[in-house]
Amino acid sequence: MNTSTRTPAITRTGLRRPEIWRWRIVDIVVASVLGVACGFLFLAWNVGYLGPKALLEPLLPGMQGLLDGPWLIAGVLGGLIIRKAGVAIYVETIAAVVSALAGAQWGGFLTIEAGLVQGLGAELIFLLFAYRVWKLPVAMLAGAGSALLGGINNLILWFAGADITFTAIYLISTVVSGAVLAGALGWALARGIAATGALDRFGSGREVRARV
Repeated sequence: MNTSTRTPAITRTGLRRPEIWRWRIVDIVVASVLGVACGFLFLAWNVGYLGPKALLEPLLPGMQGLLDGPWLIAGVLGGLIIRKAGVAIYVETIAAVVSALAGAQWGGFLTIEAGLVQGLGAELIFLLFAYRVWKLPVAMLAGAGSALLGGINNLILWFAGADITFTAIYLISTVVSGAVLAGALGWALARGIAATGALDRFGSGREVRARV
């Protein structure tokens, strides 16, 4: 009889680590504060993006996807800072709720629905790496994942019937924007905040401060 045992894949990837599933009070508070702060960023961008959009659309329809990044940063930033399962969805959704309550032009339900989808895109990337890897490439992948799901959602809801050219240009543009403006910028912001000592109760803060 073969008595050897094999470690289940989920254990090998570290997804059974209890700390990634248990939220502390400080996790909830900081995630909520991040969500509200990003919600105000969303509110500013809801208006600020209109000028660049008017310039990009006539150049090449679909390129307005390059402007999506600022709406995707909440989930990436929250995930990078708090490093718990579900944080990316939570923070992105809270930010969307703030935007919706303030009267976002896309309507309350669709704004919140978009936040859920975008947060899920980032969450899936962090899950793929078992909530263990928080380096720049993973942050950029999380931003790209958020953009991809968000872009598909937008194509279904707002650009139904778009041709293949528009669809390809839009998806490529939004993924690039998500990777750079949500992923890379979110990673830089997380490190910048951590360097001040404000995140010393989190692994992300201690990791950065240890290198200073």
